[in-house]
Amino acid sequence: MMNAELGMLETFPKPSDERLPEYYKSEDYISHTDAKRNVFEKLYHLIKGVALKRKLKLIEELVTNSKSLLDVGCGTGDFLQVAAKAGWTITGIEPNINARAIANKKTQNAVHNAERLFQFKANTYDVITLWHVLEHLPNLEEHISTLKNLLKPGGTLIIAVPNYRSYDAQLYKEFWAAYDAPRHLWHFSQDAIKNLSIRADMNVIEILPMKFDAFYVSLLSEKYKSGKMNYLKGFWNGWRSNVKARSSGEYSSLIYVIKKG
Repeated sequence: MMNAELGMLETFPKPSDERLPEYYKSEDYISHTDAKRNVFEKLYHLIKGVALKRKLKLIEELVTNSKSLLDVGCGTGDFLQVAAKAGWTITGIEPNINARAIANKKTQNAVHNAERLFQFKANTYDVITLWHVLEHLPNLEEHISTLKNLLKPGGTLIIAVPNYRSYDAQLYKEFWAAYDAPRHLWHFSQDAIKNLSIRADMNVIEILPMKFDAFYVSLLSEKYKSGKMNYLKGFWNGWRSNVKARSSGEYSSLIYVIKKG
């Protein structure tokens, strides 16, 4: 369903808040496990290692003095672990009990359940990150308002989300893996994130590509479309998506750097 005012798509009908957790109870939901059962999962973790370094570099460029980080939807805690080793004071939020248990082993119990997000003190964090998490949050604008409140003045909110205007999304249509309904409740464009930021009285100051995502999403989309993992075709379409995005700016996934005034 299209929300023309904001420039985003909405999953309809949405699952109830009570039923939503059921859709995450799967060993195949890779961000909630550290499994390396097959070539695809091993490849995922290899790429994740590179991505973690890039994420750390991004937040290191934003903050020079105190370094307090809140990672919302932190999964098994790898990004928090990397940030802690670099001297950041870390806090995580992870709703899934199994992923949270894994994350707490890596972070000395720095990860909390979802309810704690609304109990933290205002003006606490220099940086808040949501790596492919915003699309999962049922009360979208309420959550954005809460996150803004938790940021220090001049703090930075970093949001990474899939982009339904990318080439791979247009190519795979209903088979595009990043729709991931009903777990993904919202589907964003660049206009949507800018509009949501303006509504919260914040500003998008930079938009960055996540080039690996085009390959990952195309591989999964091939599986959804044909019923089997076609590595060659998936990589080819991921490469094509990135090439086309060089001129359009519409990468498969985008990172938005958003500033609180």
